[in-house]
Amino acid sequence: MTKGKCTVKIGIIVGSIRQGRKAEGVAQWVAQGVAGRDGVEAELLDLAVFKLPMFDAPKPPMMLKRQYDSEAVRAWSQAVDSCDGFIFVLPEYNRSIPAVLKNAVDWLAPEWMDKNAACVSYGSVGGVRAVEHLRHVLANFNMHVIRPQVMLSLFTDFADNSVVSNERQQKDLKSLVDDLVAAVARQQG
Repeated sequence: MTKGKCTVKIGIIVGSIRQGRKAEGVAQWVAQGVAGRDGVEAELLDLAVFKLPMFDAPKPPMMLKRQYDSEAVRAWSQAVDSCDGFIFVLPEYNRSIPAVLKNAVDWLAPEWMDKNAACVSYGSVGGVRAVEHLRHVLANFNMHVIRPQVMLSLFTDFADNSVVSNERQQKDLKSLVDDLVAAVARQQG
């Protein structure tokens, strides 16, 4: 809280590092949907930038108490810890989430605890199965994943790697951001 005004920081997690990925374009579209809101700041957290190693810590992350050997993991920890809530941008790979996203989630624990999240997904059927899997993973951290989500079709909602959204999707994104910001603000008290 700053001078009676709540500031909410939303991390937009780019959940794919694949060559030719659409996730970066989707994340930019989401960032535009967050931009300009009073008291809300958005930060892109691109997994391609963090270059996290595969999870191989000698103890579970909750026992590591934010003491990570890897510089990349320390940077990831600080970035996640600084956010009040998250919008996960994820494709559906083989009816689930990308391995790089699962790995990024697995590296941390206290940084995720009790925070709010939302999902924007894409795939041949909108990425719905990936979101359902991610909800189960995030439940481990007592994270509240809000119900509204945005689903984009690989067949109709992209030109190259940019989102070509319709009016319904724009409304869905606005609703998602509104609900996420409200959930974070309630939690901040």
